[in-house]
Amino acid sequence: MNELYLKESRTKRLKILHIAGWYPSKKNPVAGIFVREHVKASSLYNDVVVLYGEGVDREIRGFYQIEDDMEEGIRTLRVYYKKFPIFKKISYFFYLWAIFRAFAKLLKEGFKPDIIHAHVYFAGVPALLLGMRYKIPVIITEHFTGFPRGLVKGFKRLMAKFVFERAAVVCPVSEDLGKHIKRLGIRARFQVIPNVVDTSLFFPPGACEVKDKDKKRLLTVALLDPKKGIPYLLEALAQLRKKRDDFVLDIVGDGPNRAEYEKLTHRLGLQDIVRFHGLKTKQEVAEFMRKADVFVLPSEWENLPCVIIEAMASGLPIVATNVGGIPEMVDDEVGILVPSKDAVRLVEALDFILNNLSTFSPERIAGRARKRFSYESVGKKLDSLYRSVVCNP
Repeated sequence: MNELYLKESRTKRLKILHIAGWYPSKKNPVAGIFVREHVKASSLYNDVVVLYGEGVDREIRGFYQIEDDMEEGIRTLRVYYKKFPIFKKISYFFYLWAIFRAFAKLLKEGFKPDIIHAHVYFAGVPALLLGMRYKIPVIITEHFTGFPRGLVKGFKRLMAKFVFERAAVVCPVSEDLGKHIKRLGIRARFQVIPNVVDTSLFFPPGACEVKDKDKKRLLTVALLDPKKGIPYLLEALAQLRKKRDDFVLDIVGDGPNRAEYEKLTHRLGLQDIVRFHGLKTKQEVAEFMRKADVFVLPSEWENLPCVIIEAMASGLPIVATNVGGIPEMVDDEVGILVPSKDAVRLVEALDFILNNLSTFSPERIAGRARKRFSYESVGKKLDSLYRSVVCNP
């Protein structure tokens, strides 16, 4: 079915321009990585170009500078513009101007998109202005956790309302995010299209791969800042250790609170079973997941975290908090949900899942991830949406 669909799509590929509000960069290789995954899914069935504007403090020639390269097989225009931290309105003007000039470069070369696909509402402003000028329909995918957290207000709310209500379709990555956008009084056509996982990279271990039989391995992959709830996890492990001593925790990731969490680990006497590994590549994260037994994410808030999708694709049972879009992914077949900021419930969930690992099927969990979150699945949804918008703008 996939081969037939791909063959038919190749005969009539659309031109899609992705204008990204966030995107991985040399300075921050994990920023907006979920946007790049959407772009990759989109590129399966259509011809795509990425346009990303990044404010810089360093000297550049003129008001903006364009770097035009192939990144992971996708043409990517990085537009650097002068950033003025004190005068943000001036910076945003330079941002818009730089995006418009890069778009003019594409037009001059013969690339006029059939669809402009913006990611994050503030990138929807240049997308919408270009769409209105050149009569190109605009789709906006929203990823921002600031909507459920009440951070989009004042001018930001007006900006979001302006672009969402004029876009052809707004695509929140979770039902929960869409619900919070609607609560701002925004009326638009909504269609949820979730985040993506690379199932060629994230998959269950093979039958010949042997895990540590002495210690069960818990794994957390997260930015080490307050929203990820790491202190609650460490407190839960200190309590769990009073009941059992057959587990270790690997923490992959870095962030502003890493030193604080390392000190807390020592204060709780967990330094022999909790290991901080720092930032790792996607390939390395996938290896960690294949060696793990349980994935844990005790976040205080979330949207639709890619790490949970990756853990599912790796066949791992999940212990996570009942926040944001996580309940849309994790049910009794996949794992256990607990309230946020509740170390007691976290202890109970971890104890239960460690006692009942054999009841969770890695193949079934991974199959659910492939069916809903793979490049092919999300790529088809995006392709179908593009064609419906082109045919019925």
